Amino acid sequence: MARALRLARRGLFSTTPNPRVGCVIVSDGRIVGEGSHEKAGLPHAEAAALAATVGAGNTAIGATAYVTLEPCCHFGRTPPCADALIAAGVERVVVAMQDPNPLVAGQGLARLAAAGIEVASGLLEAESRELNIGFVARMTRGRPWLRLKVAASLDGKTALNNGASQWITGPAARRDGHAWRARSCAVLTGIGTVKDDNPRLTVREVATTRQPLRVVIDSRLETPPDAAILDGGNVLIAAAQEDAGRAEALRARGAEIVVLPNANGKVQLADLLQELGRRGINEVLAEAGTRLNGSLLREGCVDELLIYQAPLLIGDAARGMFGLAELADLAGAVRLTILERRAVGADFRIRARLDQA
Repeated sequence: MARALRLARRGLFSTTPNPRVGCVIVSDGRIVGEGSHEKAGLPHAEAAALAATVGAGNTAIGATAYVTLEPCCHFGRTPPCADALIAAGVERVVVAMQDPNPLVAGQGLARLAAAGIEVASGLLEAESRELNIGFVARMTRGRPWLRLKVAASLDGKTALNNGASQWITGPAARRDGHAWRARSCAVLTGIGTVKDDNPRLTVREVATTRQPLRVVIDSRLETPPDAAILDGGNVLIAAAQEDAGRAEALRARGAEIVVLPNANGKVQLADLLQELGRRGINEVLAEAGTRLNGSLLREGCVDELLIYQAPLLIGDAARGMFGLAELADLAGAVRLTILERRAVGADFRIRARLDQA
């Protein structure tokens, strides 16, 4: 199963909106076929592994299949994997976790069992769930998993008071950040960052076969039509009001606009995440400024923090990480669980999860 999980990671940047899945087929104590899902529309991991066994002399008969996610039992872009395993004569199927997709959700295992195949579930389940945490989030709650990325100094500052922030962290941390962009289905930012930094928010430092959707939260449609983020299209702008003239100019640059207002004339962030979930977005990486970071936290939209901390001291007057209200009591603090703290070049990467996530 550990081998199957390594195979599944081959699709880390490419399988969206599908989950990352690997499969290993074992007969008489040796691997006779293995495969992974690479991209939506291409064969699933089970089909790829079975195809490999045909080349080895159809040794799937009587074999055990180790799969990181329950085999599907419905027709989508590809036929059901449960049926393929049955037809191949597999004797036993071990899965890391059941599929949270309501179209499967235990039915794939049930179909295998009904065909006389021995089934088991739960082997390295936590690892499989972590690999597909965005897919699980979308299937169980209707919205993607949101990571909030921040690059900051040791004293918790993200930019000078004049807005200058390039570069707080070093090249290794920036490359690592691009890898997290690459695995995300969407990268989210705010109009303040677009105006201050004019970012592209594309993946450039690592090899990838696709670029994530770029999402701009822009309540009044103030994104300049010549903004770098609009280059190449694949941009969604979330607004709180319709402005025909500004909208036309942005659409002419290839942007799509959704209007999702809240009672305060801002974008309803929870509604935006639900909209992204409907579009098949599994993981979102937010790269924004102090105010939007604070809003995302206050409104319960953040699941995980990805903080790159540089060995710099910038001073009190510089901009902080999160625009949050002053507390009178520590009982109101945002509580986190640290998942890892790792050196990345001269900097540190801290990954922390909100306790309610």
